[in-house]
Amino acid sequence: MKYNCIIVDDEPHAIKILESYIRSIDQLKIVGTCSNAFRAINILNNEKVDLIFLDINMPKLLGTQLLKTLQYPPKVIFTTAHKDYAIEAFELDAIDYLLKPISFERFLKAVNKFCHTTTVEVAPANHGPGFLYFRADRKMVKVFLKDIFYIESYKDYIIIHKKMDVVKVKLTISAVEKMLPQNLFLRIHRSFLVAINQVTAYTKYDVEIGKIELPIGRSFSSVIQKLTDNTSIIANMDSP
Repeated sequence: MKYNCIIVDDEPHAIKILESYIRSIDQLKIVGTCSNAFRAINILNNEKVDLIFLDINMPKLLGTQLLKTLQYPPKVIFTTAHKDYAIEAFELDAIDYLLKPISFERFLKAVNKFCHTTTVEVAPANHGPGFLYFRADRKMVKVFLKDIFYIESYKDYIIIHKKMDVVKVKLTISAVEKMLPQNLFLRIHRSFLVAINQVTAYTKYDVEIGKIELPIGRSFSSVIQKLTDNTSIIANMDSP
């Protein structure tokens, strides 16, 4: 599994060091680097980002201030030369707080912590297709894909809305998106994944599942085309 990450730092040397560290980790993929918070916002609006390596003391807008502007922020590892922001950083649910100069060992510990918080345990292939196991309430819970209506992101958790109940799992929505079949599930918003065969109506602004309306995010403009392309799949799944 690969996680998309970006580096936000106004020091070119610091960016180069992080780039070299990240390239040595198979699970991480750099989708952008930027020297200020405003460029970072642009990337976040156009790319799916799972993790930000974020400097704090930057011109015009601090890294902590940037994070506060994001309605649905990705996971964050702060990278800074200043100790003073540590309390605020962890109040913002940061994965870790790395002080420069950052050693590779310390970097690796932070990345391992991130991977641990985004790990999903999946049923082995010989169990057959059609379901996943999620760790919830201190046990492994089987969730059949056909029972899922939609998946909602809530802070550090996802809420899997099913026909009869919900399952709350400590996991990011980006991580679970990578585990689901792309022809059956569609990301429509930073906070919502929907089961295509459960969609009963849609407009350019929202998707309906029965009486539930879910918004389509501005950066997910391809949703309508994907729903249209999947019409035949939906018809086949609903037929007896």
